[in-house]
Amino acid sequence: MKKYDKLVKNAAGRVVPTIINGEEHIPYKGVGKHIPDGRKFAPRLSSCANYPADGDKRVPGLKEALIRAGLKDGMTISTHHHFRNGDLIANQIFDIAHELGVKNLRWFPSASFPCHEHLIKYLEDGTINRIEGSMNGPLGKFASEGNMQGLGVLRSHGGRYQAVQDGEVQIDIAIIAAPAADPFGNANGVDGPAACGLLGFALADSQYADKVIVATDNIVPFPCIPWQIHGNYVDYVVEVDKIGIPEKIVSGTTRITKSPDRLLIAEMTAKFCDAAGIIRDGFSYQAGAGGTSLSIGNYFGDILRERGWKARFIRAGSNQYPVRMLEEGLVEYILDGQTFDLEGVRSMRENPGHVNTSPFTSYNYHGKGNFATMVDVVVLGATEVDVNFNANVVTHSDGYLLHGIGGWQNCLFSRCTILPIPLFRDRTPVVKDEVTTICGPGELIDVIVTERGLAINPLRQDLIDKVKDSGLPVKTIHELKEEAEKICGAPVKPNLTDELVAVIKWVDGTVIDAVKRVDG
Repeated sequence: MKKYDKLVKNAAGRVVPTIINGEEHIPYKGVGKHIPDGRKFAPRLSSCANYPADGDKRVPGLKEALIRAGLKDGMTISTHHHFRNGDLIANQIFDIAHELGVKNLRWFPSASFPCHEHLIKYLEDGTINRIEGSMNGPLGKFASEGNMQGLGVLRSHGGRYQAVQDGEVQIDIAIIAAPAADPFGNANGVDGPAACGLLGFALADSQYADKVIVATDNIVPFPCIPWQIHGNYVDYVVEVDKIGIPEKIVSGTTRITKSPDRLLIAEMTAKFCDAAGIIRDGFSYQAGAGGTSLSIGNYFGDILRERGWKARFIRAGSNQYPVRMLEEGLVEYILDGQTFDLEGVRSMRENPGHVNTSPFTSYNYHGKGNFATMVDVVVLGATEVDVNFNANVVTHSDGYLLHGIGGWQNCLFSRCTILPIPLFRDRTPVVKDEVTTICGPGELIDVIVTERGLAINPLRQDLIDKVKDSGLPVKTIHELKEEAEKICGAPVKPNLTDELVAVIKWVDGTVIDAVKRVDG
C-alpha cells in the first residue's frame, strides 16, 4: 500500500494528497467551507448475555485482555495521553503485540511523548505501521527523517474526536489507563496513587471502539464515583502494578517565566486585552501552561483583583495558577480539558467549580456548537507565523516534526486569538514570509505580540480602532518581520525533500497541509 497518492493544491495553496494510507481524504476548502453530512459512526451492538452477570470484567493481565479482544494484524489501537511523559501503558501494549507476532498496526494516540521512544524499534520492524496522532520529541524526529512505513496523520484534540465520531478512524481496541476503576469498568482520573485529573481524551475511544480495555492500578468496589468513563462501554478490566507516573504529567514549565523579554510580552498582551475592552466583569479566557501564558494569566488576575471583577470561566488545561484564582474567588469555573500539574488534580477532586470536560464539549467541530467559540480571548503559542498571519505549531524552522497540535487549532475560533511569541529564537526570526507548515489559517489569528511590538490582523479593524490611542507599540506584521531580519538576518529555509512524511488535518477533517521529509 502506498503512503499517499493523488496530490492536489488545496484552498491554503498547499499541495496535499487525497489518498492517504489507502484511504480517501478531502483537501482543505477554507474556514467553514466543508459541511459534513450523513450520520455519526455507530459502534457494534453488544449483548449483556456476553458479559459477567456479577459485573466483574477483570481478566488476568494486559496480554490476556488483548488476546480476548482479538488483537491481529492491521488493527487500529488507541491510547490516551493524560499521563503525558509519564505514560507506562502504551509501551507495554506494543511489547505484547511484538511478542505475539502481530504486524502492521495503526497506533492512534491522543498524543505521544519522549517516553514512547521505546516504540521506534516497533516502527522499524513493522509491528506498528504508522502513528496517527501528535508526535513529540524522538518519534517526530523519526517520522521527519522518512523512517515511518505509513504516512503520519496529525489532528487536533477536537479533530481526533470528530474523526472517531464520523467513522473516519474506526478503533478496533482502545486501552484506557485509569487511576481508579471498579471491576465493571467505571473509571476516573481523580482518585488513586496515579491520579492525573480527567480522562476526556479517552471518551470517544470508550464510546466508539469495538473493544475497550480499562487498565488500572487502583481497583475500587462498584461504583467508582465519579465515573468519567462508563463501564457499560468497557469489555475488560485489567489490574497492573502501575499505569503512569503522575509527576510527569507536567507540561512545559508550569512556572511563571523569569525572562525579561517574556515578561514584557506577557505584560503587553494583558495591556492590549485591557485597552481593547476584552477584560471585563464576567469575561472568559484560555491560556496555555508555558511560562509566558502563565504570566499573562497572572496579569489578568491582578486586573480582576484591582477592579473587583470576576471572570465567569477559564477554559483550561489547569495548573496551580488558575486553581489559585478559582479558590481566591477571581473566577467562577474552570472548564478543564487536561490537567497539567498535581494542584490541578487536587482541585478537580475537591472544587465543584473545577469541571472536567472533553473534546466533544469543547472542541468537536462536527457538533451543534462547542465551547471554543464562547471564549472571549485565547492566548496560544506558535513555532512560526508569516506575514499573512498563518501559524505553525508542529514543525520547527529546520522542518522537524517535534510538537503536537493539541487543542491549538480548535481554540482559534475564540472571539480574539492572540499569539504572544518572541520575535526570534536561537537567532532565527519567528515571523517569516511563509510558514514551513500551515496549522492555522491567518484569518483566525487576530494579534501577534512580541517583545518589540504587536501586530493586529488587518481583518480586525475593530481591535485596531480600540487600541489606537493606547500608547501600545502597534506595528504591521511586515515591520516586525523586517526588524527581526535586521537583528538576525533572513531565515534559512529548511532542507526538505519532496517526499511527504505526514499530513495535518484541519478541524473539519480536511487536509490543510503536508509535512515533507527532512533531508538530513
